[in-house]
Amino acid sequence: MPSIRLAPFVVAVCHLAFAVPVLGAPPEDFSSRVDGLLDELGVPGATVAIVEDGSVTMAKGFGVRSLENPMAVDADTIFATGSTGKAFTTAALAILVDRGVIKWDDRVIDHMPDFRMWDAWVTREMTIRDLLVHRSGLGLGAGDLLFVPRSDLSRKETMRRLRHIKPATSFRSGYAYDNVLYMVAGQLVEEVTGDTWETFVQENIFDVLGMNNSTVSDQALVSSTNRARPHARLNGAIRGMGDQVPLDETSAIAPNAAPAGGLAISANDMTHWLQAQLGRGKMPGGERQLFSGEQSAQMWTPAVLLPNSPPPESLAAAHPMFRTYALGWTVQDYRGAKLVWHGGAVFGSLAVVALLPDQNVGFYVAVNSEEGQMVRGLLYELLDHYLGYPEEQWPEKLHEFKTGRQVAAAAAVQAQLAPADDAPVTKPSLALAGYTGDYNDPWYGTISIRDEDGALVVDFPHSLGLSATLEHVRYNTFITHFNDPGMEPAYLTFNLDASGQVSRITAQAVSPIADFSFDYQDLLFTPVSAK
Repeated sequence: MPSIRLAPFVVAVCHLAFAVPVLGAPPEDFSSRVDGLLDELGVPGATVAIVEDGSVTMAKGFGVRSLENPMAVDADTIFATGSTGKAFTTAALAILVDRGVIKWDDRVIDHMPDFRMWDAWVTREMTIRDLLVHRSGLGLGAGDLLFVPRSDLSRKETMRRLRHIKPATSFRSGYAYDNVLYMVAGQLVEEVTGDTWETFVQENIFDVLGMNNSTVSDQALVSSTNRARPHARLNGAIRGMGDQVPLDETSAIAPNAAPAGGLAISANDMTHWLQAQLGRGKMPGGERQLFSGEQSAQMWTPAVLLPNSPPPESLAAAHPMFRTYALGWTVQDYRGAKLVWHGGAVFGSLAVVALLPDQNVGFYVAVNSEEGQMVRGLLYELLDHYLGYPEEQWPEKLHEFKTGRQVAAAAAVQAQLAPADDAPVTKPSLALAGYTGDYNDPWYGTISIRDEDGALVVDFPHSLGLSATLEHVRYNTFITHFNDPGMEPAYLTFNLDASGQVSRITAQAVSPIADFSFDYQDLLFTPVSAK
């Protein structure tokens, strides 16, 4: 999620060097380092797990579960893990491959006859592997608004709407991260087993590994008495700036998108997952396999080359020579070592799971806020420590870079909303009644625009109570003020036909660094009824 996730704070890692033997324990001052960063960056709580050579060397909580109810985080506190859960979905499929139920290169339509993409040829050719490696031709984050911030759509209905999403590129021609096809992969688990994705993951992964505190759904997460509540900064110039506040937990990832990132996991439980991954499917104790070594190799085999833009000079030492995407994992180099990892983000929570297979060490870091510089920074510091490199102060460097991006984005938004001195004063072309009515986008569905006491209000029926008041900006463009403060503001532009009637509505995010899950630019609404 993702998005269904807020995009994790990205900057990957690498340097020309030979990997050196790992050290046998976490940094001596690591716990105090985490505590210090919580204070410095204003993060409520964090959790960390480290496994090396099959042994747990750290499973610990830091800070508090919620600013409103500051109970301490412990090693059993569950944190939302976002898209790190994609690896669990691929593991579920790997188990089914081991059982002979499916093959990675089976055509999706052979198991789900109702599956359709925009292009009939793509529908016929798309394989299970294609669902998992972000090369479908869909644009970045396409379809995420089907479950952001929440939805009443079933997984099957969400899948049915894929046929209306236009591709951005040709099939298998390049990489563009998506969540909706992992949702399809979750539906496929149900189609071939008769069990929901949630039931299958619970019974065949969580229960088998002894992950007894972790949850597979939002309902189970909210019911847990030992959970980290998500937090975000929403009252600044753009999202990510302002005061840290707890979020409404009912606004987390929607159930239909859970296979793309709906798990919540504790540090203690994550150690079992790290052990199984580092053991190539062999479970702790070495007597049973969660999935075979053959499927472990499949899941870590690169399928798509990722873009690899040059970083800022301050982060050059953290840049890889190559990045690839495998089945639910990113595979790249880190200072000469092989790194298998995945970030995760949902509203108010961030996480990362990373493995150094050749050094037999793995990490899990999560926070209950949106300070990605802490998650990624701590990961880099752990990688450097276990590979024998000097400390680089990564959280501080990433924080400086992130702050610079936010300041620039906030200035851009202010410039958009503050017209130049010589700009003409404009008014809407129509009276408010001229904009009201129902409008439909084929994949997203129908919205309703009404005049409420002299102001335009938009209702989003499938998003369970989501609405927005429209404020005029210029000409026929309005800005949304959502009743959910976690939603990124959007511009809605009404286009008129020759008779002066609204012919379509287009949208775009206000912030230039809005998370890609707010894929407003993919929407195209047209009238469905007379006003």
